[in-house]
Amino acid sequence: MKKLLIIIFISCGVIFPQFKQLNYRLQEEIKSLSKISDDTPASNTINDILIVGDTVWIATSRGLSKSTDQGLNWTNYYQNPAFGTESVSALAYDKATHSIWCSLAHSTMAGGQSLPEGSGLRFSTNGGTTWKTVPQPIDAITDTIEKYGNDTINALPVTVKIQNISYDVAITPNVVWIASFAGGLRKNRIDSLIANPTSHWSRVILPPDNKYSISPTDTSFDFCLSPASGKYCSTGNLNHRVFSLAVAEDSILYVGTANGINKTTDALKAVNTNFSPSWTKYNHQQNPDSSITGNFVVALHYESGSNPKTLWAATWKAEDANESYGVSFSQNGGKNWQKTLVDNKVYNFANYQDNTVIPADNGLYRTSNFGATWLLAGNIVDSKTKSTLQSSAYYSACFSEDGKALWIGSGEGLARQVQTGNNSWTSDWQIFFASQKLTANSESYAFPNPYSPKTDVCKIKYSTGGNSQSVTIRIFNFGMKPLRTVIQNAQRGNPTHSVNTSSNGVNGVIDTWDGKDDAGQVVPNGVYFYRIDVGSNEPVFGKIMVLQ
Repeated sequence: MKKLLIIIFISCGVIFPQFKQLNYRLQEEIKSLSKISDDTPASNTINDILIVGDTVWIATSRGLSKSTDQGLNWTNYYQNPAFGTESVSALAYDKATHSIWCSLAHSTMAGGQSLPEGSGLRFSTNGGTTWKTVPQPIDAITDTIEKYGNDTINALPVTVKIQNISYDVAITPNVVWIASFAGGLRKNRIDSLIANPTSHWSRVILPPDNKYSISPTDTSFDFCLSPASGKYCSTGNLNHRVFSLAVAEDSILYVGTANGINKTTDALKAVNTNFSPSWTKYNHQQNPDSSITGNFVVALHYESGSNPKTLWAATWKAEDANESYGVSFSQNGGKNWQKTLVDNKVYNFANYQDNTVIPADNGLYRTSNFGATWLLAGNIVDSKTKSTLQSSAYYSACFSEDGKALWIGSGEGLARQVQTGNNSWTSDWQIFFASQKLTANSESYAFPNPYSPKTDVCKIKYSTGGNSQSVTIRIFNFGMKPLRTVIQNAQRGNPTHSVNTSSNGVNGVIDTWDGKDDAGQVVPNGVYFYRIDVGSNEPVFGKIMVLQ
């Protein structure tokens, strides 16, 4: 049966969601970042950001990190047995118990493919000093019936963790909710989990694809709870593939799926394990004159500090040819929707009062007038070191509680910008790169390695001995024929492109190679060498494997 379910979920036709940018090439990252110290985050792939008071929590492809001093020092939990080398996909905070919650995942091989596999949740009630592990919820093979109101509904038991990965976590009073692809929407009491992390999770029934609402007072349900067709359900439902969550005023829960946005006003009653919420669904096919851009809802955010209060949704194209990528937002609880940033792949939202920042595939956007006008951020350059985030795609963002700082995450690093309070982009950026410290001035390394120019920016780390020196970096093919001059006689170090300094005084400097030769052509797969000339010192050599 487990093999059957694996086949079912592999054949669902859903590519592992790019929107959560979970980087599962962990072996590459472990090799190049195996000795990260606590003055850098755990990884350069930032999936989510959460700020509680003075503490910045970041979910990365290599675990959880936190800073309590604006990024000067970091605590990285990949050294903690509760985390290991797991990726963190989402973060949430419960004010009542002062607990931090995160969902974990990793990749595994099945059927000759590398597939995502859920690793459950971790939570801490003491600021990260100790952690408890919650296993990924799975069903018994006999869990084929779910009760809804006075009726029963057939359900496909999800008995494996493959493709059963939780992409989002949300908190309502004494209830934690998780959004999972194969596992659907599930809930548990927080007090039960604190007392017993293995306590049972309840499956929450959402409307099928062909209904826009369900209520426990309804009768004669004619659908099956399943993300895909299989032995127990002849038809699967895209609305049972769950990806995103948002809470409004504690009592309202919004759930984003592959078939739209579901809303319940019964969230406060969900603390009763046996209670079944009523749901209303909004999608692209409903009310075409005022609908969302697309049914694949990869992120939700409720903006309670704005006037009017606003629900934002990253709505991607799903199956209908008339759908499109973009942002959909509602200021009346979902009854009517407005569209903006159409044809843009948006990943997340951050807001402070009326200022909204949206990380997207082609840059960072911000607005103070609900999308009437947008300001696109230019290049993100560290105001002190002049280092630059090369990627144009950003995945996460969060304002500090006082609105004085904005944190943004990409697949290449983390950055912080001081805010002026007038909804403008400033040049006051600070960039944080995860990197292994150097142990000697003659040492260098490149990461990620192997490296794909299609998806990554190759960073080359070296030392200038703590001084500002003239540096030249060249790339050679396997036959030592020069292909590219990355920089020539450029001043580096103290502080230009500096990142961290070891306890023995060896500094770190980072430059990047885009995988191209001097003619602007991407080099083919193979082994390449770099040479670094720092002042009059002996040249430093290293190797890069290009693998696309």
